[in-house]
Amino acid sequence: MDNRISKLRHIAKSITWRIIASLTTFALAYLFFGDINKATGLMAVEVVLKMALYYFHERVWFNYSNLGRKKKH
Repeated sequence: MDNRISKLRHIAKSITWRIIASLTTFALAYLFFGDINKATGLMAVEVVLKMALYYFHERVWFNYSNLGRKKKH
């Protein structure tokens, strides 16, 4: 897999995971606060911050970890 494709794959994985995780955060915040505005606000901050953190986490693993990779001969 070349570097450009891997970056696009990591971005796509980040987006789909953030959708799942943010909906979970929204649901929990709504249950906790009972206020849709607070739940939405928390989700909005969380989605941007955690998407960026996940992307950089993936890039570090891709560039610096050989865990689970087969060695090229």
